[in-house]
Amino acid sequence: MKYFSSNFKLGILGGGQLGKMLLYNTRKFDIHTCVIDPSAQAPSKLACNEFFEGDLMDYDTVYNFGKKVDTLTFEIENVNIEALKALEKEGTNVYPSSKTLEKIQNKATQKLFYIDHNLPTAPFQRFAYTEEIYTAIEHSSIEFPFVWKSAQFGYDGNGVKVVRSNEDLKSLPNVECIAEELVPFKSELAVIVARNIQGDIKAYPVVEMEFHPEANQVEYVLCPARISEEISKKAEDIALKTSAAFDHVGLLAVELFLTQNDEILVNEVAPRPHNSGHQTIEASYTSQFEQHIRAILGMPLGSTENKLSGVMVNLVGSEGHHGDVVYENIEKIMEMDGVTPHLYGKKETRPFRKMGHVTIVHSNIYNARMIAEEVKKSIKVISK
Repeated sequence: MKYFSSNFKLGILGGGQLGKMLLYNTRKFDIHTCVIDPSAQAPSKLACNEFFEGDLMDYDTVYNFGKKVDTLTFEIENVNIEALKALEKEGTNVYPSSKTLEKIQNKATQKLFYIDHNLPTAPFQRFAYTEEIYTAIEHSSIEFPFVWKSAQFGYDGNGVKVVRSNEDLKSLPNVECIAEELVPFKSELAVIVARNIQGDIKAYPVVEMEFHPEANQVEYVLCPARISEEISKKAEDIALKTSAAFDHVGLLAVELFLTQNDEILVNEVAPRPHNSGHQTIEASYTSQFEQHIRAILGMPLGSTENKLSGVMVNLVGSEGHHGDVVYENIEKIMEMDGVTPHLYGKKETRPFRKMGHVTIVHSNIYNARMIAEEVKKSIKVISK
C-alpha cells in the first residue's frame, strides 16, 4: 500500500478531539497528515505533520487546503460542500463524499431522506423559520410538547430543545428548523457502521446512550447495550439499511430511539467518528478511529468485536467554571482497574464543554456501569 512511510498526504477538515484521536492511528501507521481548523489552539495541532488555520465554511480556504492532499476527510459536518464538489471533480478523493455529506448536513434534508428511503423515523414538520411554528400551533397542526431542531450548525446538544410552551419558543433563533414529535422512548441506542472503498461493511455492537437531561449531551455510553438479542438485531438491521441508503465510505454513526413498543426509529446520523464510539479505543479489537482510516484508504476493515464490555463517561466542564482547566481527583480514578482517561488538550473550560472522556472496561457491563458512576462522581472538570 502506498500510504505508509510515503509521500501520500491525508487531509483532515477539523482539528478537534475527533481529529486528535484519528491522528493516534495515522501516527501508528506513519501516514503523513495535514489538518485545518479555525482555532490556533486546536487539539490536533501537536499530533499532525502540517497544521493550517482557516475557516472550514469558506470555499477558497477548503479548496486550497484540499489541493495540498491526496485524500480528504473530515471530523465535523460543518464544512464547505461546494469546495468538496470542486475537489472531487479535479481528482481529489473525498471520503465520505460531498454527496453523502450534503444529505446529512441539513437536518431537514436528512429527515426527508429517511422518508424517501422507508427508514423509520419520528414524525416531523419542516419550517423555513422558527416563527412559522406559531402559525402551525394556532392551526393545531402541531402540538406541545415537541422537539425543535435547528436545520444546520447544531452540535453537542446545541440546536436542539424540547418545546413545551410558547414561552420556550421565544428563546430560540429564527432559523430553518424542524419540529419533531416527542418520542416516548425507553432508551437511546447507536450503531456505528464502517464501509470501505471496496464496499465491505462491518457494524459495531449496539451501544446504549444515557444523556444529561439539561445539556442534552451524552453522559454515558454502554457497550454492549442492555437489550435483548432480538432488539439488538433489529437495531443493527436498521443501521445497516441506513448505511446502504447513504452509500457512504468511512463511518456512519446511526443514532436510534427504542420506543416503549420496542420499535426502532432513526434519530439522526453522523458520517464520521462519533461520541458513541469512544469506548472502542480500549474495549474493541479495532477502534472506530482506526476503522475510519482503514475504510477511507481502502484497507481491509478490522474486527468490530468487543474484547471486553466498555462504558464511556464524558468529561465536560462543570457549571459555574470558566477559565484554565483543572481535572480534580484525576489521580483517584487512575487508581481504579480498567479505567483510562482521555484528555482532549483544551486548555480552557466552560460549562458543558467537552474536555475529555474516561473509558471503563470490565468483563461485565453492569459492573462497568457501577464503576462509571463512581468515576463520574469522583472527577470534576473545574477552573483554577
